[in-house]
Amino acid sequence: MDGDTFWAAVALMLVLEGIFPFLAPGGWRATFQRLLQLRDGQLRFFGLTSILLGLGLLWLVS
Repeated sequence: MDGDTFWAAVALMLVLEGIFPFLAPGGWRATFQRLLQLRDGQLRFFGLTSILLGLGLLWLVS
């Protein structure tokens, strides 16, 4: 992977991360407040699930 591909991926991630708070800030805030109430183990589970799904998707498209 070259540097251009990496920075394009980072830029796309930022665009995707910004869509929900831009379109529905109230819903994003409520969701974020619910996330703050989760225990560390629950957050780690969601983080691990996200990592594994991302790696699986990368494996499928490469």
